[in-house]
This record gives sequence, structure tokens and C-alpha cells, in this order.
Amino acid sequence: MGLDASKVEETAVKIFNVPNLLSMSRILSVPVFIILMLEPSPVRALIAGIVFSLASATDWLDGYLARKWGQVTKLGKHLDPIADKILIMSALVVLVELRSDVVHSWMAILIIGREFAVTGLRSIAASEGIVIPAEPVGKYKVGAQIAAVLLLLLDYYLNRGWMADLGRVALWIAMILAVYSGIRYFRSYWSKLDL
Repeated sequence: MGLDASKVEETAVKIFNVPNLLSMSRILSVPVFIILMLEPSPVRALIAGIVFSLASATDWLDGYLARKWGQVTKLGKHLDPIADKILIMSALVVLVELRSDVVHSWMAILIIGREFAVTGLRSIAASEGIVIPAEPVGKYKVGAQIAAVLLLLLDYYLNRGWMADLGRVALWIAMILAVYSGIRYFRSYWSKLDL
């Protein structure tokens, strides 16, 4: 029994559509970002900031194109948030080493731990047919995280104290929103799960 070539082609087109490729590119940008920051210098931090900026921009673009072109797929729905988390978590871990004066390990652990907890909650809910939609607070959290990373990388390049201060504020906002939204998710959905 052979494979139906048209079905294989149709599946490949669905999987490798532009929005999904953008999400994949976000994941593939992480090793480039990490390699640049293995031996940090101001110029390498600037290049890493540009890589991070372009990768972050694909987060908005992939969702926009998927909706506009009617290319929303199951793979895309799972790949997009995973790509976001890998990008942000990698940057936070790098910044704990690079800018420990601003990004303390406990802050990174709190933000990363929240991501794992909410992802776990979503997985359990999905297994029971419950969809947990993203909340607007989550978008603000991601925006604050991106701003913090970019400001701290640019400060490493330009050595301006006010950028580090703004990065610190953005990181605190991101952390507070992460905890707040995490609590909201668990309060809203925990009682609905059959554990």
C-alpha cells in the first residue's frame, strides 16, 4: 500500500507554511544568540540584540500571517508559544551570567518556572478537552520581557546607565506580570480539571 503523493504534499505544505517557518526560525535563532554571547563583547551584544529583535518580531508576524492567509495549524498553535519560551528563557539565562547586577538568578527561575507551570496546566487541560486561551496580560508580560532583554543588551553595547535602569524596571514588570498571570490561570482553570 503506497503513500498518496497528493496527501503527502498537502501535509508538507501545511507544516512548512510561512507562519510555521517563521516560528521555526525563532527557535533556530537561539543557538546564534547563544554563540554570540559565549564570549561577550559590546559589538557581539549589539549583534545578539539585533538577532533577538528580529526573532521577537517573527512572534507577531507569524500569528498575523497565519490568520490573514488562513494558515492556522495545530502545529503552529503549539510551535509558536514554544518558540517564544525558548527564545525568552535562553536570553534570561544568558543575562543572568552577563548582567547579574540586574538579572538575578531567582528572577529568571521565577519567570521560567511560571512558564513551565502554565504550560503544564495547559497540557493537562488540553488532555481533558479544555482550551486555555492566552490572556492580554500575557502579551504585556512578553512585551516587558523583550524590552528588558533588548535594553540590557544595548546597555552592554552603549554603556548607558539609564538603559540598565529601564531594563531593570522592564524586568520587574515582566516578573510581576508573570506571577500575576500565572496565579490567574491556576485560579481560573484548576477547579475545572479532573485530577
